[in-house]
Amino acid sequence: MSHCTEIAIFKVAKKNLKKVIALSLRIFDEINADGLVIVSHKILQKTDNDEEICWQLTWVNQEAVALTTKKWSSFKSTAELESLVGEKLYYGHFIDLNEQT
Repeated sequence: MSHCTEIAIFKVAKKNLKKVIALSLRIFDEINADGLVIVSHKILQKTDNDEEICWQLTWVNQEAVALTTKKWSSFKSTAELESLVGEKLYYGHFIDLNEQT
């Protein structure tokens, strides 16, 4: 089964940026606490708008994403993260078509 890539773009006030980054990293650790499901991650900042950040996550597979989505509200850091995110601009999951052929 192929990896699944998640792209999530958020609008975050400059004053909350450092805290959101720290909470993001904490959430990735919380998600992986029971076993590795996020195999790599990046937190990116848009080049022409420093209030937009992006999570680029590589998951072990689509099933791991689905199981984690069901548990999202149970992670310790999610409520605080969501309170600091001004707007969720985009959220999606992708699979590598090269791995499918």
